[in-house]
Amino acid sequence: MERKEFMQHGLVRLPPGFRFHPTDEELVVQYLRRKAFSFPLPATIIPEIDLRKLNPWDLPCGSGGEKYFFYLRESKSEQKRGRVSYQKTRLGYWKSLGKEKPVLASSQGNELVGLKQVMVFYRGKSPHGSKTDWIMHQYSLSNNELLKSSTQSLLASSKEWVVCQIFVKRRSMKLRVRNTRHEENQQIPATCSSSSSSSCITEDLSDEESVNGEEAMSKIPTA
Repeated sequence: MERKEFMQHGLVRLPPGFRFHPTDEELVVQYLRRKAFSFPLPATIIPEIDLRKLNPWDLPCGSGGEKYFFYLRESKSEQKRGRVSYQKTRLGYWKSLGKEKPVLASSQGNELVGLKQVMVFYRGKSPHGSKTDWIMHQYSLSNNELLKSSTQSLLASSKEWVVCQIFVKRRSMKLRVRNTRHEENQQIPATCSSSSSSSCITEDLSDEESVNGEEAMSKIPTA
């Protein structure tokens, strides 16, 4: 099934005590930019997925329970034409929350290198889906970075690589613990589907303001 493909596309199980905990700048500069330009990556630790074929609760956890994935999505030019207002999956869709935030590279004089978009997963068909507790931080390259390519193919392409971090709110995890087994079967599972990985990392994001205003919450270490 789909899960077998994860192990074939770079999902690495780090030794005990090690954790993949990159900053926004590191994700964009060291991983996403290298991926987009077909340069060697620092480590083969972020697998490729197709978000259209998988729901968030079907994704396996990486080291420390964090979920990072490369995804080939519709390019910014396609989105500006109104062709991409959300990203569908099998049982729902990811919807953008607020505006994109800049990702700056301190090692390059605070140059704009990427953009960070917060998204929320809705279960059901758009636009009447039910909002869930799954959150995604999706990072894309800025146009300045795309122009650095030796070819214009990246800007002209209808597809572009992004890197995604996916997690579930800590608040919802606490509520699920109190639910009965019957109720849990009717809700979205909050645990990882991969038995070889540790439990999923969670986030304490109570509303849209906290999701947009507290970027550091995506880096909460597991207890």
